[in-house]
Amino acid sequence: MKCLTTRFAPSPTGFLHLGHGYAALFAEQAARSQGGKFLLRIEDIDHTRCRPLFTEAILRDLDWLGLKWEGPVRCQSQHMGAYQKALDCLDEAGLLYPCFCSRADIRREIEASGAAPHGPDGPLYPGLCRRLSQDERAQKRAEGVGFALRLDMQKAVAMAGPIGWHDLGQGWQTARPDLFGDVVLARKEIAASYHLAVTVDDALQEISLITRGEDLFAATHIHRLLQALLHLPVPNWHHHALLADSAGRRLAKRDQAPSLASLREGGADPVALRTRLLSMKGL
Repeated sequence: MKCLTTRFAPSPTGFLHLGHGYAALFAEQAARSQGGKFLLRIEDIDHTRCRPLFTEAILRDLDWLGLKWEGPVRCQSQHMGAYQKALDCLDEAGLLYPCFCSRADIRREIEASGAAPHGPDGPLYPGLCRRLSQDERAQKRAEGVGFALRLDMQKAVAMAGPIGWHDLGQGWQTARPDLFGDVVLARKEIAASYHLAVTVDDALQEISLITRGEDLFAATHIHRLLQALLHLPVPNWHHHALLADSAGRRLAKRDQAPSLASLREGGADPVALRTRLLSMKGL
C-alpha cells in the first residue's frame, strides 16, 4: 500500500502571506500525521505573471517557517512536454477544438444573447467556434489567426460517464463539470491551463490527498473529469477553510495581505508563528 502523499503548490506571482503558510502547514501535517510524504511544487506555467524572485522568496519563507519537503521541487515550466502529451490524448479522442474568439467576441455574443447561462466562473462560452466546420478551422489556422484549445464539454461528459470524488471535509461529491461549459485547456501564450497542468502533475507525483483552500472546491469538478478522460488515478481531497482578516475578508495577494517575507524581515519568531498557524482551524 502506497503511503499518503500531499503537496503544496503555490504560484510565484507574488509573496506568500499567512493564508499560504496555513495551507502549506495543513498539507504537511496531513502527511506527517499518517507517516506520509509532503511535496512542494511551483506552479509557474504562466510566464506572463510568474517571476523567479517570487519562487526564491517562496523557498526562503517555507524554510523559515520550518516546513520540510521530500525530493526535488517540481517546477511546471520544466515539464511542458507532459502537458502537451495530455492535450494530444484529448485531441486524439476528438474532445478538443480550436477557439479563435477574442474576449471581445465572446462578450459581444453574450450581450447579444440577452440571457447567457452562467457557471461557477461566470457566463459560459457561447460555443461560437464549436460550430465551425473543419474547413473553416483549417482556413483560420492557415491565415495565422491565434486560438485557444477548448474542451468539448458535452462530448467529454458523455465519454466519462457518472463520476465523483470523496472530500474528507464534505463527503462524497457528484462531479458536475458541465456547469463550466467548454473550458480552455491551452492558449497561444500559455501552453497549458491550470486545470490541465495541476491534474497531470498530481498524477505524476502520485498525490493521494489533495489539500487546498475551499475557494478551489469548484475546480475539482473539472479536475475529476480530466482524470477520467486521461485514465489517471483518483486521489481524495480536503478543501479547508480560508484564513480571513479582522474584517472577515479572506487573505489574498491582491488585497496586500501581510506577507511571510515582511514578517521574516521584520524579525517575527517563526516558531511562534508556526505554532499559531497550527492552532487554527483544527490543524
